[in-house]
Amino acid sequence: MISLPYLGHGVGLRTQHYATVLDEQPRVDWFECISENFMVEGGNPRRVLRQVRERHPVVLHGVSLSIGSVDPLNPKYLDELAALAAETEPAWMSDHL
Repeated sequence: MISLPYLGHGVGLRTQHYATVLDEQPRVDWFECISENFMVEGGNPRRVLRQVRERHPVVLHGVSLSIGSVDPLNPKYLDELAALAAETEPAWMSDHL
């Protein structure tokens, strides 16, 4: 059985909350980030994620890996996900099967 680190209480990092999270620094222990929302290098989402990551742990949760589908794994998706993980050093990662 895999034991994940206890991080406390977290919330999702969503576009409509970017300004509040950056400006007000809410009392949150960690943020869940939907991987696909941050996989494109550059741009505002990645900038916000870097700033959030300086202060909080993040957990990456993807919705597109689809291991259980009939389609083969997408190497481009895996490369982009690996790059995001290397940059953000998430506490853990999960994805939809």
